[in-house]
Amino acid sequence: MKKNYSRRYANEFNIFRFLYQALWCVFIAIPVFWFFYKFEIRGKENIPRGKKFICAANHISHLDPFLVSVAVRKPIAYMAKKELFENNGFFFTLNMDWLGAFAVNRQKLEVSTIKTVKELYKTNWLLGIFPQGGIRKNYTIEKVNKGFAVIAKAAKWDILPISITGCEKYNFIPFKSKVIVQIGKPISYELSQDEIMETWAKQVASMSHYQYVKTESEHSEIKDQQEFADA
Repeated sequence: MKKNYSRRYANEFNIFRFLYQALWCVFIAIPVFWFFYKFEIRGKENIPRGKKFICAANHISHLDPFLVSVAVRKPIAYMAKKELFENNGFFFTLNMDWLGAFAVNRQKLEVSTIKTVKELYKTNWLLGIFPQGGIRKNYTIEKVNKGFAVIAKAAKWDILPISITGCEKYNFIPFKSKVIVQIGKPISYELSQDEIMETWAKQVASMSHYQYVKTESEHSEIKDQQEFADA
C-alpha cells in the first residue's frame, strides 16, 4: 500500500526523526555552510521561547530548510510540495520522510494538511513553511501564498519571518560567498490574513534587501478557523 506522505501523526515526529534531522544539520549542512560560504545568523534574540510558532522564510535554494533549522535550532516539520514525494525516486522520498517533511498541495489547503498541523500540537516540533511556494531566485518577494496566514490564524501560532540571502547561486569555491540568515520580529496570528501576509513580505524584503512587489493574494479554500476546527 502506497504511503500517504500528506498525512502525519504525532508519533511520527519522534526522537528518531529528530536525531536524523539533527545529524543532517550537524554533520552535513553546517560543514557545507562553513566551508563553501561565509555563514552568518542574525536576530537569534527574536526567536520566541516556550511556545509554538511557524518558521516562514523566503525560498532561494534547496539548502533553505537546513539553513532555517540550523538558525532556529529546533526540530521543524516542513511543508513540501507533493511533487517532491512523487517524482524523485525511493531514496530521495525516504530521506524527505525521515527529515520530517510532509506533502502539500500548493494549489489549495487540504484536510490532510490541516490534520497534520493539528498533530504537531502534540509534539515539540515546529512548522516550517515557505510562503512563496517554489524556489525563487529573482531577488523579489512576490506571489505570497495565503495558506500560511490561514494556518497561523487557525492554529493560533505566531509567525517567525526569516530571510535567506547569498545562496541564490550555488557556490563550489571555499569561503567565496556569504550566506546570511536573518530572523525578524514575530508576527501575531491575531492580525488579519492580509496583514500577516504583508507584514511578512515587508519584513523579509527589508532584511534581505529584496524588492517587495505586492500582488493579489492567492486563493485559499480554507476560509476560517471553524473549517480548520472541523477537519
